[in-house]
Amino acid sequence: MSGAKLKSNLPSPEEILALKPSDALKQNIANLLEKNRTVGLTPEEEHLWRQYEYVEHLVRLAKSKALLKLKES
Repeated sequence: MSGAKLKSNLPSPEEILALKPSDALKQNIANLLEKNRTVGLTPEEEHLWRQYEYVEHLVRLAKSKALLKLKES
């Protein structure tokens, strides 16, 4: 894939900044947090939690870069 085509498929900075978790994802996270506070997580749930944390980190990085890109333009 060419660089121009790849770039045209990327979301705009505004689209990146508008990213929000779905209601279902918010509920899954709330359930995991509550279970962690009360009885603890299974190894599978801990793995899922670590995946959520990683994705959140990536989204925060993308939003930071998108905000910088908007400020530069």
